[in-house]
Amino acid sequence: MFTRTATMATVNREIGRRKQEQAVARLWKEHVRTDFPARLRGEELAGVDLVLLDTYVAGCVSTWLSNRGSLDEERRQILRDCLADLDTVLPLLTETQEVRYYERLRELAVLASQNAA
Repeated sequence: MFTRTATMATVNREIGRRKQEQAVARLWKEHVRTDFPARLRGEELAGVDLVLLDTYVAGCVSTWLSNRGSLDEERRQILRDCLADLDTVLPLLTETQEVRYYERLRELAVLASQNAA
């Protein structure tokens, strides 16, 4: 029974990992196809450089995808810091396109900040 339970747990982790990778890949594909909101180029909100925020998350997500769902602790910390910044700036965005762009970026950061299950 222990072996069967352990095997099911392994299968469930693998399914969770695949779903996580698929979600990140789908969101990433959508993100790279979307233009950065023109109005936000060179802008800061609440002291957060919006282009740099996008760049940091994108770099970590790209690495996460290349490493098949794994990031080192330094990059996970970068994503946690970016999540705090995203939580600060999201309520300040007013345009629908901008909100969608940064909500997707936040979702990517959340998913990639955890190593694949």
